Amino acid sequence: MDSRIIFHIDVNSAFLSWSALAQLEAGSETDLRLIPSIVGGDMSTRHGVVLAKSIPAKRFGITTGEPVVNAFRKCPSLVTVAPDQELYHRRSRELMDYLSSICPDIEQVSIDECYMDYSPIASKYSSPEQAAVFIKDTVCKKFGFTVNVGISDRKVLAKMASDFEKPNLVHTLYVREIKDKLWPLPVSRLFLCGRSSVDTLHKLGILTIGDLAQATPSILASHMKSHGIMLWNYANGIDNSSVLSEPAEMKGIGNSTTLTADAVTRDAAAKILLELSESVGRRLRASHCKAGLVCTEIKYNTFQSVSHQMMLNQSTASTDVIYQTACILFDELWNGTPIRLLGIRTGKLSEENEPVQLSLFDYSSPVSEKQQKLDAALDKIRGKYGDNAIKRGSLLSSPRDGADNL
Repeated sequence: MDSRIIFHIDVNSAFLSWSALAQLEAGSETDLRLIPSIVGGDMSTRHGVVLAKSIPAKRFGITTGEPVVNAFRKCPSLVTVAPDQELYHRRSRELMDYLSSICPDIEQVSIDECYMDYSPIASKYSSPEQAAVFIKDTVCKKFGFTVNVGISDRKVLAKMASDFEKPNLVHTLYVREIKDKLWPLPVSRLFLCGRSSVDTLHKLGILTIGDLAQATPSILASHMKSHGIMLWNYANGIDNSSVLSEPAEMKGIGNSTTLTADAVTRDAAAKILLELSESVGRRLRASHCKAGLVCTEIKYNTFQSVSHQMMLNQSTASTDVIYQTACILFDELWNGTPIRLLGIRTGKLSEENEPVQLSLFDYSSPVSEKQQKLDAALDKIRGKYGDNAIKRGSLLSSPRDGADNL
């Protein structure tokens, strides 16, 4: 067996758990986690999608990502709460700070999950399982919500182990265990095997992860290209990646958001793009980077995704330049279909103090000193008092939901 041991720590129904705790702390006598409830959508119109669900809601067949209106058909008494991204990011920081105090070698991969390298703390515990139980129990006692911990000698298997039966449990999935624990599962349970991949695999007669593991890689590649090979590797427990406690060299910075209600007008989309541009610009400036490329992504309510990118004449970290470019790309992309998700990604990063060579034929002016000072002042205010301390007037009624860093 590989000598390395990796944990994957995942908050159970993070958004719903954190919202439930906030309501209880505010004096509510009802724990959302114990009744059919969801986070997401608009409570008055019942539009949008389910972002998180309670275990009782799951028993009605409610799934994450489905339209809220469908969820109410399945359970008319369903309780729904609006997402609170500021709360979620605060809870996430608290959890990651605590886990870092247990072991400094953690790699946060989303707002509610991270990998941990067990090696630095192995001498303190009798076994990885004992350490994992300690982590989940102390998180529950300290914060009031639960986590699952997956243990493996491969990152991808640790991730899949944490997704076994929930909540508040520890599971192992070592390479030696995949034939018994992983292969009998349907291919839809494999990490990064989405609906389109599942459909393709089913057409090839591949129904279980075991079927996939024993398939001929060249056949998979002919139908699914490199993604098919990656899935074959995962099905066989092949993953040599390590826990990256220090961020790798940045290739790009971006943000995306899934909407509580589909955006159906350009004005609604423009407000979201402006807020995303502010977030991306702020992260660029905090990283002392400039971007030479901007990409806009749209996912329609049909789940079709489209994207387009543009090289900039001058690298920038300016919110306004990112926003203007994102809008140009949006106008080229949007076909009028209701929008479920919007994203902005920047690339071609360079250091902020890297000199810029202007072309004799480039008539665009650099970002003004006044604009740079304004961006810096806004960053300082938000850094001290929170993201919502100051907002542009056009964003006060933004339909933005939750954002995921890219």
